[in-house]
Amino acid sequence: MKTAITDIRRPVGDLLREWRRHRRMSQLALAAEAEVSTRHLSFVESGRAQPSREMILRLCQYLDVPLRERKALLVAAGFAPAYREHGMDSPRFDAVRQTIDTLLRGFEPYPMLAVNRHWQLLTANASAQRLMAGVPAELLQSPINVLRLSLHPTGLAPRIRNLAQWRDHLLERLRQQIAACHDIALIELLRELEQLSCPVYGDVAVIASRNDLAVPLLLDVGDRVLSLWSTTTVFGTPMDITLAELALEAFVPANEETAAYLRKWGSS
Repeated sequence: MKTAITDIRRPVGDLLREWRRHRRMSQLALAAEAEVSTRHLSFVESGRAQPSREMILRLCQYLDVPLRERKALLVAAGFAPAYREHGMDSPRFDAVRQTIDTLLRGFEPYPMLAVNRHWQLLTANASAQRLMAGVPAELLQSPINVLRLSLHPTGLAPRIRNLAQWRDHLLERLRQQIAACHDIALIELLRELEQLSCPVYGDVAVIASRNDLAVPLLLDVGDRVLSLWSTTTVFGTPMDITLAELALEAFVPANEETAAYLRKWGSS
């Protein structure tokens, strides 16, 4: 079974070497980027030299190590974590929750939802909740995974006209996320989703239509086919791990017909 790169039971040098290899960088390239000697970097990776706190953070910056894994690297080296981690229900997150709620309400009548790093639903506005209507209760049990909800044969999948195209888009996003953080839970989620059947639903002519700008979500809602583009918003320069891993997924109309329907839908 695969293990995460950043396992604090391993020496910090081993972990830094694994992140460097994961990023496909040579010792020479990383040393040049981080402005350290190749000899010292080699000693750090082999355990012959103990890196300072500043050295670990500098290497993490150039290796683009996520905040959660940076924290683990510091702990593995015996240092206190540099980044906080508060749950969404923490009083310290009150301002963040209020900001998210304001954004969700302000985006009405268009769908928007908030997810964590594992694509688990944290909250959603009324428009997004309407899109989930009719989904079996077992897929709506907490924690709701929005990728599973979208691609499961008993979830939204039968209502997605361009399912194969949308599925490829979502799985590629997930693969890119795994490449960035090497999260074991995400790897297992990818395996699960890849095994789900992908039947062709709807009008073949609609499925075959493509847009060169972005992949639309073509979703059956009642007697209409909504055409939606997805956008992702993250918080800039976060110093809290939970906040760094939080994303707002918004769906904007790809045509005026969809916009008009959502406006009418939202006012009813």
